[in-house]
Amino acid sequence: MTDGTKTEHQTVPVSASEERIITETGIDARVASIIEPVLESIGFRLVRARLSGLNGLTLQIMTERHDGTMTVEDCELVSRTLSPVLDVEDPIDRNYHLEVSSPGIDRPLVRKSDFTVWSGHIVKVDTSAILEGRKKFRGRIANVTDESITIESDQATYGDKPAVEVPFEMIADARLILTDDLIRDALRRDKDLREGRIPEENNDAPDEADASEEGQS
Repeated sequence: MTDGTKTEHQTVPVSASEERIITETGIDARVASIIEPVLESIGFRLVRARLSGLNGLTLQIMTERHDGTMTVEDCELVSRTLSPVLDVEDPIDRNYHLEVSSPGIDRPLVRKSDFTVWSGHIVKVDTSAILEGRKKFRGRIANVTDESITIESDQATYGDKPAVEVPFEMIADARLILTDDLIRDALRRDKDLREGRIPEENNDAPDEADASEEGQS
């Protein structure tokens, strides 16, 4: 049953068929493999699935429509659809709390197009192997190609290069950093979409959404 809602802004656009370059491991990957085709069948795409120790045990599902929008009603629809599927497939051997939400303004970036859409904004990136002597990077997305992104540091550190090219294949995790510029841009995009100034297929408008429900193993 749905036991509450909270508001999160959500943003992102592009191709419905684009695959994620950052995916889950372990039990999270098992859950993702079950729910991803179900989400696709009802017009949504998976951003991230994560099992955490929050509230005992919580399965957090981040999702969005292919045009990047997400409403509270959408979250409730997804929750109602996924809950019986997860009960049947039973990938988690304990009781858990199911939480469905939009990605939020400071969203994870999991598809190549996410980096293109939010080019110019500040991102935090973890790599799977050492690159230029480290595995953690923070800075502005300065350039995006089919193979990599270039990050320009927004916090000068002695000895570090001011700009680093990071291959997509090395990105283990990436998330936007909440800034005034990001909030302003997200709100502007939302306003433009609502007023019809951004074609739906190219929009990256933020919306608000979250829904939760109890899951049973």
